[in-house]
Amino acid sequence: MDNVMHSIAGLGNFALYFAIAIVLLFLFKLTYAFVTPHDEWKLVKEDKNLAAAVGFGGAMIGFSIALAGAASNSLHVIDFAIWGVVALLAQLLAFALLRFTFMPLIAERINQNEVSAGTMLAAISVSIGLLNAACMSY
Repeated sequence: MDNVMHSIAGLGNFALYFAIAIVLLFLFKLTYAFVTPHDEWKLVKEDKNLAAAVGFGGAMIGFSIALAGAASNSLHVIDFAIWGVVALLAQLLAFALLRFTFMPLIAERINQNEVSAGTMLAAISVSIGLLNAACMSY
């Protein structure tokens, strides 16, 4: 019985970190949709746009990877929340970098359901998420 109690001793911290992660994920979704010039949800839900689904899915995965890095390397819950916001900003920067340098027509291409554009957006987002998570291992 002591082993079981010892195993679930961290359940409160898990719940707190998980709740903050879900809030940050939702905040990322809202912020990302506000920053991008195309409406991902409409494109995915109504238009069944594969390029938008791949791009937005990659952005969510990239952010989640960075958020996981923040959770596993944080010293306390406030530290996690701060680095979660840093991860959010880094993912937004990834989109801006792609949009304003490498692929200035990315939004139009995603609107036109060009899967290659959505795939590049996903690749950049996941790459930034991986780098972001690695850089948080201080």
